[in-house]
Amino acid sequence: MKLSSQSWKRGQNARSSGRRLAWLTVVCLILHITVPGFAAEWSLVPSMSTKAYYNDNLLLTPSPHDPTYGYWISPGVEFAGKTERLEVSGKTALDLVDYYGDVKDRFTNVFLPLTMKYRTERDEWGFTGGFTRDNTLMGELLTTGIVLRFTQRNLWNLNPSWTRMITEKFGFQSTFQFSDASYQDGLRLGLVDYQVFGGTAGFLYHLTERDDVQIVGTYTNFHTTNAPFGLRAYYPGAMLSVIHSFTEGLKATAYGGPRVVSSTTQGGGFSQKTNDTIWVYGAMLTQQFERASLQLSVTRDIVPSGFGLLLQTDRIGALTSYNLTDTLTASLDASGYIVSGVTSQAQGGTLPEQRLFYLTPKLAWHFSEWWRTEVSYSYNWRDVETFNEPVMSNTLIIMLTYYPPKLAISN
Repeated sequence: MKLSSQSWKRGQNARSSGRRLAWLTVVCLILHITVPGFAAEWSLVPSMSTKAYYNDNLLLTPSPHDPTYGYWISPGVEFAGKTERLEVSGKTALDLVDYYGDVKDRFTNVFLPLTMKYRTERDEWGFTGGFTRDNTLMGELLTTGIVLRFTQRNLWNLNPSWTRMITEKFGFQSTFQFSDASYQDGLRLGLVDYQVFGGTAGFLYHLTERDDVQIVGTYTNFHTTNAPFGLRAYYPGAMLSVIHSFTEGLKATAYGGPRVVSSTTQGGGFSQKTNDTIWVYGAMLTQQFERASLQLSVTRDIVPSGFGLLLQTDRIGALTSYNLTDTLTASLDASGYIVSGVTSQAQGGTLPEQRLFYLTPKLAWHFSEWWRTEVSYSYNWRDVETFNEPVMSNTLIIMLTYYPPKLAISN
């Protein structure tokens, strides 16, 4: 794959920023461990995994294609620290990937997530975010359900939050969101860079030991940064959520509310404005058994995409796992999507409705204290209004992971 000079520079800048974040994380670790009076418990969990990969239709395309196969080498280290008031956790990980066959490519994924919480008697400040350099089949597929053209994506996420408990049961909560996504050689592939920023503010109330209620106002602003047909959209809204614990192992969550979407598309000497109201919602039921777990969910959400438009994603999913023995676990993950465009323009075109289904059984064996192996199979099905018939793919992954002894430090 050939890179334009602009895309190459973006990749270089992203890698440089990723390195700065990694060094900043190391500095924070050193300060927390060595500064007197900053009593903390820290742990480092290194790992190294390798996996063999096979997919007979990687892009779920109806066009003629060959299988894609390859291998991944993934070193990583997770860290966590805790003081009386502060909790920090994060990860530094790489995927060194080689693909052959229908998709021939060599690339590196980078993951630098960071989570922080700081608590006082009444307040909690939080942060989640970091830098990710992945590929579109890993990143956007999981959030939008859409199979995008294969390339790499640089994604920054910054999500600070603040919660203030006014009384023992009643509190105020606010969050801020910022995301910046860019694609390697994106315009040539029909993908555009975009930014998202927004936030929420509202109240939470602990009704009983088993029930929590939250009502918030939301605002999100989405805009493309390099598209020939530029899109800017904003959507304020409101959300009511309820959490109920039936028993210690059974928990239900439900939420819903409207989003008023206003968008403007400009380019080629024209301007188009649209307004629409979309209800988003979700419900989740989780059950924890002695040897098994079950999670059922149904959601409707509005999500940004590299097509340069907002997507309405309706998803239904089920995830279950069962411990066959103390070292052997079987799991099954199934998801169905219906995806359509909320905004009508994407690079000057429209997005046809897409229906997708994924089914993944997996078997994991912790065959020694420091070693684990996994075998998984995935069946993927995709139907698009413009296709003559649905397309399918089959994926097989075999992975081996080594977990060296955990490193713990306290002072």
